[in-house]
Amino acid sequence: MSVTIDQLTVADVPAAWSRLGFAVEGNSLLLDDVRIRMAGAGHGLSGWTLRGIESTELDGLRTWRSDQPPAEEAPAHPNGVTALDHVVAITPALERTVAALQKAGLDLRRIREEPTPAGAPRQAFFRLGAVILEVIQEPPEVVASKGAERSAFFWGLAFVVSDLEATVAELGDRVSEIRTAVQPGRRIASLRRSAGLSLPVALMTPPPTT
Repeated sequence: MSVTIDQLTVADVPAAWSRLGFAVEGNSLLLDDVRIRMAGAGHGLSGWTLRGIESTELDGLRTWRSDQPPAEEAPAHPNGVTALDHVVAITPALERTVAALQKAGLDLRRIREEPTPAGAPRQAFFRLGAVILEVIQEPPEVVASKGAERSAFFWGLAFVVSDLEATVAELGDRVSEIRTAVQPGRRIASLRRSAGLSLPVALMTPPPTT
């Protein structure tokens, strides 16, 4: 059984996501078969539940097992978001984190040996059903100042949007300008702090069909 995401828990209140055009029901929203639960306290992405996991020891990424079946049908979101594209985590020790994730049963697809625009030197990519987990190596200067003994931690989310121009126009000054993404053939925009969420969120065009 492959590992897939059941639920992500974020620290925000439901109204923060509703104001951005997500179809929130109660304290959660659904994208395909991934549920995002709003805890209403804390900061950022605080943890996830995974199906098919062999261990919950993921180098500091707070993880619980789930036996819940995938949801049958997700509602349409008024903001045009159609899916969760990827989850981003950061680590000071990429090899250590990759080893822990592989031991737990996650499917490593590749390690990219090229820097990101923000200066992270390497990234590892894991497949969890339709969603990608991107694990980013901290820049050397950060590791030197803070140490490599620290655990990996969740950082942010990226969503697929059917019409990025329309969504960005609707969100106005709560989102950045559209730019070319690292992923070939795709474009991206990022929510600003004024959007009111407690974690970084990116909006992306769908993957190329060819």
